[in-house]
Amino acid sequence: MNLLEHEIHYPLGDALPEEGSCLNVAPGVKWIRMGLPFALNHINLWLLRDRFDDGAGPREGWTVVDCCLDSDVSRAQWEQIFAQHLEGLPILRVIVTHMHPDHIGLAHWLCSRWQAPLWISATDYSTALIASKPPASHNLEGGIRNAAFYEQHGLCDPEFLQHVLQRTAYYPRLVPDIPDSYRRLMDHDQLSIGAHTWQCIAGYGHAPEHMALYCAELNLLISGDMVLPRISTNVSVHANEPEGDPLGWFLDSLTRYLVLPEDTLVLPSHGKPFQGLHTRIRQLQDHHAERLAEVRTACALGPTSAADVMHTMFRRPLNPHEQTFALGEALAHLNYLWRRGEISRHQPRGGRCLFQAVAQP
Repeated sequence: MNLLEHEIHYPLGDALPEEGSCLNVAPGVKWIRMGLPFALNHINLWLLRDRFDDGAGPREGWTVVDCCLDSDVSRAQWEQIFAQHLEGLPILRVIVTHMHPDHIGLAHWLCSRWQAPLWISATDYSTALIASKPPASHNLEGGIRNAAFYEQHGLCDPEFLQHVLQRTAYYPRLVPDIPDSYRRLMDHDQLSIGAHTWQCIAGYGHAPEHMALYCAELNLLISGDMVLPRISTNVSVHANEPEGDPLGWFLDSLTRYLVLPEDTLVLPSHGKPFQGLHTRIRQLQDHHAERLAEVRTACALGPTSAADVMHTMFRRPLNPHEQTFALGEALAHLNYLWRRGEISRHQPRGGRCLFQAVAQP
């Protein structure tokens, strides 16, 4: 446990659901934990006891929140859940917090398997649909465009660029399909799930339109990736939105959770359920303030690239996959300062993009 974790409370201690099993965290709320083949090696999924009328009359069953990526392993784990933990009841609907593969990858399979509707924000549905079914020409052009994007920001290592060119099928491999239709979730929506009401809270910066769910009656927040107990969620600038301000959007989104009670039980997508929501938000705000201070210092020393800043922010060795996230994070902090007039940005035609502190009058 790191020092910051001593400031928050894990009411379940070190308890974790066993593979293919569930752990009860509140009345009618079950916690599932599935493995991922990444450095972030797991995702938390949630089952909510439900009574839902899909037009044919009310039915008893379960709502799933998030799905895991599509793999034989995760499908097998879900089959264990179906056989042993649904209490003989069906899945009635599938809610996805956002479009990243570990959250939406198996939505198509779950929805088809149970004839259940998908509930998701319109922005994340559309983004996932495009990313999961790109034409071959788009894959090739996207790889070339992404490689050029990283090069112009200072990542020119041939091994890294080859990795970028070869990872064009990354999303479709983990998310091979998306349900043909969906029901839109919007900020402030009130969802009746079983005996309780859950409020949608939109968040930005990590995903296009992330939806967290809060239940005042249970004092529970399904935070998705917006508020995690051990790490700060990735906030990145991407090639298709090079002048975006995801860090600004993310920091603004965090303030939306401050109206919830400090003792809210937060159910995150990664890590363990915890209490101390306001404390954790302050920690995340402090973390990014420290990173911004590092970036300001780097830019004050002279013209600097995002790759240079990346090495300042991330001092450990990074593999090519990790570098894509790290450069995106570096750019998110640079764009935050640039858009607020603290640093300038200069890119000669066809040259490297450089940032520098703006002289104070």
